[in-house]
Amino acid sequence: MRPRLIPVLALTLTLAASGGATAAAAPAAPPSRPSEPHLADSRPCAGKPGFTCSFLTVPLDHRQPAKGVLRLQVATADNAGAPKGVLLFLTGGPGQPGVPYIDGISARLPELTANYRFVMIDQRGTGAAGAIDCPRLQAEVGSSDIEPAAPEAVDECAGVLGDRRHYFTTEQTVGDLDLLRRALGVRKMTVDGVSYGTMTGASYAVRYPQHVGRLVLDSVLPHVDPQRDEMLYLTGLRATARVLRDACTAAPACGFDPAADLAWLARHRRDAVLIWDMLVTYEFLDPTYRDDGALPNGWGDAVAALHEARHGDPARLDRLLQILNSGGDDVTQYSSGLHIATICADGHFPWGTSETPVARRAAALERTRRRLPARATWPFTAGTAVGNAFIQGCLRWPWSRHTAEPRRTKISVPVLLLNGDRDLSTPLEWAREELRYAPRGRLVVVKGASHSIQNRERGTQGREAVYRFLNG
Repeated sequence: MRPRLIPVLALTLTLAASGGATAAAAPAAPPSRPSEPHLADSRPCAGKPGFTCSFLTVPLDHRQPAKGVLRLQVATADNAGAPKGVLLFLTGGPGQPGVPYIDGISARLPELTANYRFVMIDQRGTGAAGAIDCPRLQAEVGSSDIEPAAPEAVDECAGVLGDRRHYFTTEQTVGDLDLLRRALGVRKMTVDGVSYGTMTGASYAVRYPQHVGRLVLDSVLPHVDPQRDEMLYLTGLRATARVLRDACTAAPACGFDPAADLAWLARHRRDAVLIWDMLVTYEFLDPTYRDDGALPNGWGDAVAALHEARHGDPARLDRLLQILNSGGDDVTQYSSGLHIATICADGHFPWGTSETPVARRAAALERTRRRLPARATWPFTAGTAVGNAFIQGCLRWPWSRHTAEPRRTKISVPVLLLNGDRDLSTPLEWAREELRYAPRGRLVVVKGASHSIQNRERGTQGREAVYRFLNG
C-alpha cells in the first residue's frame, strides 16, 4: 500500500529529499479565535528552486476543533497562474510526506507542469516538521506493511501517541485537504494520488465532489472495503501466484511453476511472512522478478531464489531476505508511527474495528484463521494472512475511535485509474474493484509494471494516459 523505502540500497523514490530535524507531532495550543485557512511562514523551499514552502494550521480533531491544532508543511509551485489550476499530488503509506518529493515528481511529469500548479502536503503525522516518531517501531519495520514488529515496539508507539492516536486517520486528513484547498483560494482542484494516496484522494472526491475536477488513482487502494478483508491482504496473497506465473512466461520461459515453489516454502519454512514481505519489496527493484543483476553481486532474481530454495539450495533466498530486510527508514521520510495509527483506526479486522475491546480480539482472530479456506490465501497459508503487520500490530493497539467509511461510495467525478499488472503492494484486482465505484472511470493496465506508475514505470504508457486525461 506504500512506496517502499530501502535505505540500504539508496533506492527510496529517487526523488530529492528535504533536510530538517524531526519535530514531535504534538498539537499546539488552540488559536484564540477561528480564522480563514491560510498558508503562513512562506519561504523558498530549500534546494527546490521554483517552489515555496509554508505551513497550514488545521484542527487536531475536525469534529471538535477546540482540542488543539497541528501545523502541516505545504509545498507549492510558484506558477500560481497555471492555466489549469492546482494539481494536488498525494503520496502513499500512510506514513510518507509530500513536501520532499515535489520537485522530483513534477520533473517526472513535465507535460503537466506547464498547465498545472503542483501542490504537495506533509499529511498529518509525517515529514520533517511533524513526523510521529516511534523509535523501536521505526527501527524494526520502517515502511513495511507486512513484517510484524515486536509487541514491545507496538506498545511503545501507543505510549508515544497516547490519546492523540484517535486523530491520525484518513477522515481527518480529508478535512485537512479541504482546508488546504481553501487556503489556496481555489474552488476546484485536480487530485492525483499514488498508493495510499489513492484512498485519500478518492475519499476526498467522495466527500467533496464539487471541489474535484478530475482524479488520478495510481496503484489503487480501494476507498471502501466491502469484503472486510483488506487488512488480511487476501487479494495480495492470491495475486502473488498470478504475478510470479506471469513473470515466468516471459522469454526465456522458466519451465516450472514459481507459485508451486512458493506454496511449498510457505508450508515448510517458518518465515513465510518475511518471504512475502521480501517479494513486495523486491518489486520496487525489478518488476520482472527475474533479473539477477537487480541486486549487487548477482543476488537478484526472486523467482530463481524461490525455485532454488524449494529444491534444497536456500542461499539466494536467504540472501534476499537479508538484503531486503525491513526497518531503519528515516522517520522524516516515512513514519511507521503514523502508519500504524491510521491503519488501526481506519481498518476492518477479523475482530471488528479499533473500538473492539483488546481482550476480545485474539479469539476472533483465531476463529478466522481456522475458517480461512486454502483457496483464500494460496500460495500462502491462513497463518501467513493473520501474521501480517496490519493484523499483529492492530491486535494489541489500544482502543481508538474508528473512522467510518464515507457514507457515499460512488466517485462522481472523472477518474483515471492506473495499475501495473505486476504490482503486489496494490494488486491489479484492487483497481478493478475500485473501478466499480467510479461510473466515470477508466482503468489503464500497464503490462509488466509494478507499483507507482507515474514514478517508476520503465515505459511511457501510464504517464501518457495521465497527460491525455489531464491536458486533454
